[in-house]
Amino acid sequence: MDEHREWKIAGLLLAAFLAAYFIPWNAEPVRKGGLEAFLMLQDYARQHVILCLVPALFIAGGIAVFVSQASILRYFGPKANKVLSYSVASISGTILAVCSCTVLPLFAGIYLRGAGIGPATAFLYSGPAINVLAIVLTARVLGWKLGLARAVGAVVFSVVIGLLMHLLFRKEEREKAANGGDFGLGEEEAGRPLWQNAAYFAVLVAILVFANWGKPARLTVTMTSGAVVSGTRVQETEEALVLKTDGGTQEVLPRSQVAAVAYGEGLYAAIYRARFWLAGAFLAVLLVLLAAWFSRSELVEWFTSTWSFAKQILPLLFAGVLVAGFLLGRPGQEALIPGRWIASLVGGNSLWANFLASVSGALMYFATLTEVPILQGLLGSGMGKGPALALLLAGPALSLPSMLVLRSILGGKKTLAYVTLVVLLSTLAGWLFGPLLG
Repeated sequence: MDEHREWKIAGLLLAAFLAAYFIPWNAEPVRKGGLEAFLMLQDYARQHVILCLVPALFIAGGIAVFVSQASILRYFGPKANKVLSYSVASISGTILAVCSCTVLPLFAGIYLRGAGIGPATAFLYSGPAINVLAIVLTARVLGWKLGLARAVGAVVFSVVIGLLMHLLFRKEEREKAANGGDFGLGEEEAGRPLWQNAAYFAVLVAILVFANWGKPARLTVTMTSGAVVSGTRVQETEEALVLKTDGGTQEVLPRSQVAAVAYGEGLYAAIYRARFWLAGAFLAVLLVLLAAWFSRSELVEWFTSTWSFAKQILPLLFAGVLVAGFLLGRPGQEALIPGRWIASLVGGNSLWANFLASVSGALMYFATLTEVPILQGLLGSGMGKGPALALLLAGPALSLPSMLVLRSILGGKKTLAYVTLVVLLSTLAGWLFGPLLG
């Protein structure tokens, strides 16, 4: 009998009993928090699991099976060229544009395959933080200074955090380099040319990217009355569209009065309109490649590896989303902790206000682009520009669900170090540069 496992089960049962016995479920804030928890989980399941998380899991499974450990070590291992490895890791977000939870399977794939802690955590931060569309939307809605500060801070942070993680755990990195980074995953090369493996992964990434292509920020809305409103999308819900018009005013357009929505012009908007066709075309290409180049045993191993990542990551993610929803609710919705409490504590540009904004951002779950309307509301309630920057730098890269998963991959010590670095650096950035953003 595994005594440690039995104690863990007993602890979970005790925690469930205490929650059932003591939590005042009849209180309105608690009831609302409970409802928000499951509504947030539903939003996550609808918006992120099928199109975003599932492709990411298959990419992670492919990395574990079809990418040799020698290749990972050559480009991302402890002895890899630092300029190359950190450069690639720090700009990955411009391609992937994923949230803090979707990046986790990809991070697990390269880290467990032998990547050094520095490049791996640089990739982990940059994946959700350096989202081009989110940065553009930030600049248009919240001001160009805040957008520029977010862009520069995210790129710099990814490298700095990676280097600091490498320094903090350099002893373990040296041991990894000395033993070749052997994690029991094998050293054999896949029995096919490099260009075939590259094409396979390129198609997988293309499916992930096009299936999750973000909506253009520029909208033209035709109302049932015949009026036409153009501007930058601030928020889009089932009830209303919120636009910042070219004149600088904010318009709330009820869905019941919206006749048509045009998502801008140009290449980006054209790709958005054709995103599912493009993703479907690449999926068809993937099926052809699998039939032509891969054996049945390889496919079974790939699916097995993907399922292994899913078992490790999904339960913790779902649990974390439930807790985050219970405490903080969905964007624009109140839960156990009222949004006005946070807004009242992050006014001005004190070190405490920036720290609180960083911690709040680290605990909240932000779906891609939702941080912008949330911050607009907080700024309207008196939040300072410095704390706003701190939240923008910490929030998209961290969340309570992602922390739970990271602990299962990195262990408690490394996860705590990573979270602490993100929060402290975000706090300092907001505190130092906040006065320049006014």
